[in-house]
Amino acid sequence: MTRIGRRWVAAFGLALMTAACGSGEPLGEGEQVSPIKRAPTPMSEFTAKEIEATLDALVADINKGSVEPMQMAILLKSLGGFFTPVTTGANRAMGELGVTGNVVGPSGQGSDQQQRAEAQVEQIGQAVADGAEGIGVSPFGDAIAAGIEEAVADGVPVVTLDTDAEDSKRSIYVGTVSQSAGVTAGETLRALLPPGPGTVVIHGNADPSWVDGLNRMLGARSVLEKADYTVVVRQVTWGPNGEVQDVEGMNALIEAADPPVVGLLGLHDISYRCAMAVEAAGQPDLPVVAFDYNLKTVEYMRQGLIKATHTQRQYYAGYLVPYILYGIKTIGLEATTKVLAPQMDGESRFNVGLDVVPWDKVDEYNAFLDMIGATQ
Repeated sequence: MTRIGRRWVAAFGLALMTAACGSGEPLGEGEQVSPIKRAPTPMSEFTAKEIEATLDALVADINKGSVEPMQMAILLKSLGGFFTPVTTGANRAMGELGVTGNVVGPSGQGSDQQQRAEAQVEQIGQAVADGAEGIGVSPFGDAIAAGIEEAVADGVPVVTLDTDAEDSKRSIYVGTVSQSAGVTAGETLRALLPPGPGTVVIHGNADPSWVDGLNRMLGARSVLEKADYTVVVRQVTWGPNGEVQDVEGMNALIEAADPPVVGLLGLHDISYRCAMAVEAAGQPDLPVVAFDYNLKTVEYMRQGLIKATHTQRQYYAGYLVPYILYGIKTIGLEATTKVLAPQMDGESRFNVGLDVVPWDKVDEYNAFLDMIGATQ
């Protein structure tokens, strides 16, 4: 950890201890809850300055009114891996707010998506029964809509993160907006390509049953096709033999393409396979742009075989949710949404955006993640 990072984490720890000491304690006569004060986020070229400004504005509006104690629950699909930075951000925000509550993972019940969603509905119900006044949840699927609706009927607002339950009565979604993310990724690759015509291989999802994956691919494809490139999509292959199938499939597309392939774009955590494909095709100079921050992706970036990747700002998604829930309780949903407007995509989706990490900025990006304590 860098010296700046150690100082900031130490300062945060003190703030968290201070908040925890008073968290959940009844106030004496004439006492008031202290105004909310955020711990300063370390500044870096990767600090989401626009989100920081929006959070500061939200805190300022909250502090104009009556700052109150609150209990909340944050229910995640996992506490590790991709969700490690989400957990860090949510815990940090709750510490700064001085609220009571927990960040919890799945109950462990169920072996398929439907069963896990049903278990998550039970978690939501239990959180309400335990006194939660706001719930953040990363849904296992649309089946949790019933649990969300029951919570809202009991007067408990729900905010989704990472994945959405758009047809439910959740107040706001916080996370990556898929089509917008695809557009950003497409623009990153387009800047590295020679003028068209040429073929671009997208390693992404074309299956309409996975809506977020499809929308991300469509966003990227629209950018590239408008720039006069022919786009072919290699459907991502999951499973134990998926890597071999994907590399062979993309290699075949490179060999058969007319006009010739001029670049590859991966849109998921396994997009490092695009780099493996250009190596297999004997064309390591083809520009490759990736998605997420898989360790293999970082390895290929260090070799210069992947020119950039896009990370989803999980830390900010986790950090925002408690502040948004607290805003809904203290100043109301309408006023909270109004403050969030600079990053809103539509009426109820907060787009955290992406970090675009060039291949020669890996060390700088790792230092930023280290400073905020969000390394996966």
